[in-house]
Amino acid sequence: MYRIGIDLGGTNIAAGIVNDKFEIVAQDSTPTLVGRPGEEIVDDIAMLCQKLCDKIGVTADDVASVGIASPGVVDDETGCVVCAYNLDFFGFPILRLLGERFPAKEFHIENDANAAAWGEAIVGAAKGAKSSVMITLGTGVGGGIVADNKVFKGFNNAAGELGHIVIEVDGRPCTCGRKGCWEAYSSATGLINMTTEKLEECEKAGRKTLMTELVAEKGRVTGRTAFDAWRKGDEAAKEVVDLYIKHLACGLTNMVNIFQPEVLSIGGGVSNEGQVLLDLLNPIVGPDSFGDGSFPQTTLRIAQLRNNAGIIGAAVLGL
Repeated sequence: MYRIGIDLGGTNIAAGIVNDKFEIVAQDSTPTLVGRPGEEIVDDIAMLCQKLCDKIGVTADDVASVGIASPGVVDDETGCVVCAYNLDFFGFPILRLLGERFPAKEFHIENDANAAAWGEAIVGAAKGAKSSVMITLGTGVGGGIVADNKVFKGFNNAAGELGHIVIEVDGRPCTCGRKGCWEAYSSATGLINMTTEKLEECEKAGRKTLMTELVAEKGRVTGRTAFDAWRKGDEAAKEVVDLYIKHLACGLTNMVNIFQPEVLSIGGGVSNEGQVLLDLLNPIVGPDSFGDGSFPQTTLRIAQLRNNAGIIGAAVLGL
């Protein structure tokens, strides 16, 4: 049997069909075009489901389930998107509408960060672990919690906003309206802001830094600017990387101390630093985590599903 995963985003709807080994055997996408009636978006999701089946020569009868990874708060029991501001969905019965357009055997929906965490737990970096947490370092800091082989969603399906724990009281402004949120420091956006500030500081002080050349080459500051210059021995870049790692490690240690997951996986653009990132984090997170070594400790890992986390995570919902 096959499973279809839908990664419903504010810009694109990405879809993939996976086999019983959880390998994507076909995928496709179409623009979301937010602002039009939700029924039209569901029409496109159903169209993508059918296209995927056609690509590999199967029918809806061969599809065990369709899962949707959606922004916002969702309710799998009712099949509704409770609220997703960037989609303008409120109490939207997306699974019922999709079932009327594509006759799969089961339908499921989950918050996109939760779906990614579930995908890592089923087939990715946390495979085999009963309890795990996944953190995504992208434009913001997203998170998903798996406890005793279930996604932890809270009583209202809104749990898991891990990027909005405060790590510095009255600190940097966050997009959520609070100050000092982990997201403001450890997202790719936060890293870019720190890099930009260091560049401005160097320019005022007449201090040379390789980061200036890298920005000129790229035409902009990116989440890689500081790390790339740091690897080449640039001292100003090292100051940025050290500060970024300090804040990232603080939040990760909080995750360990709150949830004590067997695996804590890190995804998103910043995770492309791979083992280098883990080598910088482990010497801080390990000693700062609760415990004296007399009981098992959390393992930090780089998430494995990368850009396919939404699709695969959605596809394995219900397992």
